[in-house]
Amino acid sequence: MNARAVMTTDVISVTPETPVTEIAKLLLDRGISAVPVVGEDGVPLGMVSEGDLIGRDETGRATRREWWLALLAEGEALHPDFLASLRSPERRAREIMSTPLVTISDETDLGEIARLLAAHRVKRLPVVRDGRIVGIVSRADLLRAFVVEREALAVGQENGFLATAFAELDDQFLHRSRPIVTREAVVPPDRPHEDGLSVTDFQGLLSDFEEKKREKHEAIRQAAVKQRQERVTAMIDRHVSDDGWRSLLHQAREAAEHGQKQLMLLRFPSELCSDGGRAINVTEDDWPSTLRAEAAETYLRWQQELKPRGFHLMASVLDFPDGMPGDIGLFLGWGE
Repeated sequence: MNARAVMTTDVISVTPETPVTEIAKLLLDRGISAVPVVGEDGVPLGMVSEGDLIGRDETGRATRREWWLALLAEGEALHPDFLASLRSPERRAREIMSTPLVTISDETDLGEIARLLAAHRVKRLPVVRDGRIVGIVSRADLLRAFVVEREALAVGQENGFLATAFAELDDQFLHRSRPIVTREAVVPPDRPHEDGLSVTDFQGLLSDFEEKKREKHEAIRQAAVKQRQERVTAMIDRHVSDDGWRSLLHQAREAAEHGQKQLMLLRFPSELCSDGGRAINVTEDDWPSTLRAEAAETYLRWQQELKPRGFHLMASVLDFPDGMPGDIGLFLGWGE
């Protein structure tokens, strides 16, 4: 079973400019504990939870009593004490949202989702398709799926109608027919006899050559675009496993033994950044907040496990196809 089968598709979201007071009211009205922050193009940028609103220190935790009292007061205005407990009520979502954001695709299986929730200590994961948010999978969604699975097993229906329905959906997505695009052959006009050659004829030949050259260049460009799109799609649903992480750390140790001061942990297309790699290219301080998918997970693993031990992480644009940021590298460093 995958994310598509259990995700909540009625996604409540806010924009980067939504005030925190409006977010608090939205959470209370909807009875939820967090909302994704989504850009104009539908790309998820971050997540705002009650912890981001109230604070995570001792003082913030003490104010949660007002939060739950307000939750119970359905239909009433927010309590002034609760509003006062919010961290800087005049701030907006972009200033308090948690980033970078770990996401999944609608094909991610439930076992992997459970692992990601535990590994990153989060309660929900946005589901993205073609870079846009299409749903959310929470711990509650996984629990409901687990209950359905247990009930099916209890009555001997392990391969019941739910499994059949999901299999049919998978078959539709995997074997959907694609239109075949053909191109009609262009028959060149008969060439004039050599006695009739002129400058115009030669200019026509030159024009034909340039057109074929442009077509070849465009074909190469389109193939490169398609290849990059395939890489982006693959990396959206590829996650950092514990074994993979240990392998990277082993490679880093070997690199240090050979006198190297850094190791590239990950190479990924700039399309996995919410801004296409601009912040990394101009070395803005908040570049980590733009990371998505496997890049975001790699950053978070470094932040949780290696940053406290003195290792640093750098990002760099590796190439510039057509003058724009292409691939980006994340480098683990330990040199002076």
